[in-house]
Amino acid sequence: MSASGYIPSFKERKNLAERIRMVEDIKRQQPDKVPIIIERYEGERYLPLLDKCKYLVPNHITVAELMQIVRRRLQLHPDQAFFLLLNEKSIVSNSMTISQLYQMEQEQDGFLYMVYASQPTFG
Repeated sequence: MSASGYIPSFKERKNLAERIRMVEDIKRQQPDKVPIIIERYEGERYLPLLDKCKYLVPNHITVAELMQIVRRRLQLHPDQAFFLLLNEKSIVSNSMTISQLYQMEQEQDGFLYMVYASQPTFG
């Protein structure tokens, strides 16, 4: 984090070749896992930062289960709302599996990128 409070995104910290190599290694070692980057939405003011941004998620779990994992890692109160957004704008169906989502939305480097926010945010 810089003095201004700005935190560079995963894409800013790792170049494309590094990210592609990471995904290739992950897929070779753990083919049943999906590599996901989950970062706090840039304009988010209320939710805390996660302790890490790179997650290897079993491909069979649902988006709802992933949300529970993120909620637990953020240590949110049960009535505190938060949203997982795909490509920083779209809310994903909770019943969809991570594998389905990955097949539709993975980026060219092989990661699936999501952000979390306290309110649905549409660019």
